[in-house]
This record gives sequence, C-alpha cells and structure tokens, in this order.
Amino acid sequence: MSFRKEQPFSLRGIDYANKTEEELHVLFRQVLNKGMHGLCYSAYEEGQEPGTILNEAQIRRRMEIIAPHTKWVRSFSCIEGNELIPKVAQEFGLKTLVGAWLGPDKALNEKEIAGLIDLAKNGHVDIAAVGNEVMYRGDLTEAELLEYIYRVQEALPEVQVGYVDAYYEFSLHPKIVEACDVILANCYPYWEGCHLDYSLLYMKQMFQQALAAANGKKVIITETGWPNHGSSLKDAHPSNENTMKYFINAQKWSAEENIDLFYFTSFDESWKVGPEGDVGAYWGVWDKENNLKF
Repeated sequence: MSFRKEQPFSLRGIDYANKTEEELHVLFRQVLNKGMHGLCYSAYEEGQEPGTILNEAQIRRRMEIIAPHTKWVRSFSCIEGNELIPKVAQEFGLKTLVGAWLGPDKALNEKEIAGLIDLAKNGHVDIAAVGNEVMYRGDLTEAELLEYIYRVQEALPEVQVGYVDAYYEFSLHPKIVEACDVILANCYPYWEGCHLDYSLLYMKQMFQQALAAANGKKVIITETGWPNHGSSLKDAHPSNENTMKYFINAQKWSAEENIDLFYFTSFDESWKVGPEGDVGAYWGVWDKENNLKF
C-alpha cells in the first residue's frame, strides 16, 4: 500500500456551500482519497488504553487502512508496543514523526527517550518529537524539557528534533524554540470554542503565531481536527457535517499553501472520554471498529 499520488480530483476550487449531506459525504471521500500530508496514528482498540501492550498485528491492521491516504504517520510513544508503529509504517512506504511521551514519571521518561534514540539509530525516525504538551500540562519544567531535547539531539545529529505543544506555548518559551530544529505546533479551533464558520481562519492565525515565534524555523502542524459527536464547547459544535467541513478545509489549505499538517486523528479511541470529556472518543476519520465514518 502507498499514498495515492495521482488523482484526477483537485482540491483547488472545491466548495461545500449549499451541498446536501449526501453530497458532502462524496466530497469528503474525494478529499480523503486525494491524500493528505500526515495523519496521527490511533493505537488503542476498544478496551485498551495507555499501559496496554500493543501487538504488531493490530498495528498492521490499522496501518493497512490508513496507508493509502497519507504520506506521513505520527506516533506518540516509544514503549509498550508503540515502538512498532514507525517500523510498520515504513513497510507501507510512509515517513514517520515519532514521539517520546514525557511526563512527571522520570523512570518512564528514560525508557521513552532510550526508545526514541534506538528507533532513530535503526533508521525508523524521520522527525523526532521530544515530548507532547508537557509545558501546557505543567508536567516538566522548561529546564527539564530542554535537557531531554539536548540529549536526543546529541545522540541523533542527523535527525531533525522538535517538541510538540499548543501553538501559543512557543511564544512563551523562546528557549525551547531556540533548542528545536523544527517547531511542532498543535492547532485546535474547537478547543478554543471557535464556530466552524471561522475555524479555518482561526487555524491560520494560530499557525501564523507559531511561525512568528519560530524565528525562521519550519513550523509543522502536528495536530488539528474536529469531533463529530459529544458536547459543544462555546460556539464549537460537534457534528458529522462540521467534522467533514473542517477536514475538507484543513486538507484544502494544507495542499494549496504547502503546509505540513497532521490530522488528528485516524481512529476513534474510547479511552479518551476520561481526559477529554465525551468528545474525546470521536475525533477519528474512522470509527473504533475501523470503519470509515462518512
């Protein structure tokens, strides 16, 4: 399986105004089949959660589904079977943005960092992400995070190394920007209560803020998406229609402006209801049973 590079359908000029839901489904599938830059890999199947040991068969099952639709895959951890994700992705011809998940548990952090370095030295990492939203969560101090980033850079001089966080955190932490080779920014209009009608404009503003903080370094949008079910957040309303429209807008902008963007996420994961509320389980392009939603 490989990314569908040649498609007669063009993203330029597409418009979903006044389309019926059925017509929107057709347009969504056309955009999906055209392919995207990147997709976040959802590892946990029903009944699983972080701490579950993943097996290669389940990783391969989902990789086979998403591989025709993306060039890159992003993973979030390098332990408990997650280290298999970039290896399998490469077998499908995909590039990898591989993350070491960092938190307050220093022993686990050491395992994550060691796993990331090992994967990269074995040629399975195209971009290394040292941590995900640890500044936002307050799990580490800036100095602690910088130490991890510098350690990975020293071990992997030939690999681009960055850090993932909400777009605005890079404005607040210029030392982290200075340390990173590439800026990895999460941009979520939904989580800031933005109405769907203004969400693309808002995402562009988020990207520009990260770009301004980056001081000339490349900015990659490592997460953006819209849930199709659950409770509203201010003016942001989950629905099938809004999810399809947001996906179409994001992919169109990414293609037209040559923005490297990883869509969140590939599959629904029920365990996320806990940390994110009822919308947490409904961010996938595919549902928890591996079926395309639309």
